[in-house]
Amino acid sequence: MTAARAWFGRRVVAIVAVLVLVYLFVPVAYTFVFSFNNYKRSNISWNPEGSPTLRYWENPCGAPGVCGALANSLKIGLIATVVATVLGTLIAFALVRHRFRGRSTTNILIFLPMATPEVVMGASLLTLFVQGFARVGLKLGFWTIVIAHIMFCLSFVVVTVKARVQSLDPRLEEAAMDLYASERTTFTRVTLPLVAPGIVAAALLSFSLSFDDFIITNFVSGDTTTFPKFVYVSYLRGIPAQANVIGFSMFLLAVLLVVAGQVIGSRRRAR
Repeated sequence: MTAARAWFGRRVVAIVAVLVLVYLFVPVAYTFVFSFNNYKRSNISWNPEGSPTLRYWENPCGAPGVCGALANSLKIGLIATVVATVLGTLIAFALVRHRFRGRSTTNILIFLPMATPEVVMGASLLTLFVQGFARVGLKLGFWTIVIAHIMFCLSFVVVTVKARVQSLDPRLEEAAMDLYASERTTFTRVTLPLVAPGIVAAALLSFSLSFDDFIITNFVSGDTTTFPKFVYVSYLRGIPAQANVIGFSMFLLAVLLVVAGQVIGSRRRAR
């Protein structure tokens, strides 16, 4: 009994880690398996009579509207990511490197979109767009989704990049300027490369948040359908296998990007 307890005590962290990973990846495995389901009417349950099929992987756009929804999510995600990353990086540098009136208040306000429930934010934005921006011709649709996504992605970019800027060693920039580098050269040759990993991480986080968002998008989307909205609407009649194909493909792409980042980082550290 004592030996068993000692064995469990030495491996409890590894056991818990494995259980957590299993818990996290069971839905992903379900998505992958049901992308081969040869169903007749609904893709909610496995068809025991049909053999697994590759036809959904061969034609992932076979379900009406699925690729159009995916294209909308990709375009919205890219636009929101670029704008939020640029603005968030500038704000992060301003908050860390400069002293100005209202700096502390700005730091607090940055966290509000992160702390606000998405239902509250979505309802507030819907009211703003309908009663405010509609008067200048902005209707619910693609661009209202973009504006909403930029707003909540901005906070995550600022927090991520700000943490990276605060961790920089100021002596590196001072050494560059001691060697007669101008402020612009110091920023482009020293500061920006050091902050780049944080900026890239913030951009990837923004894109994943934008692509994955449903609650806020559902409030402000109007007739525009994104991929999460397509999956939700399709649930009542059974999510098509093509949605599983696209979902697992996006997950696989994200994993490959993370692995590539780790490999590149390891090679740089080795040099």
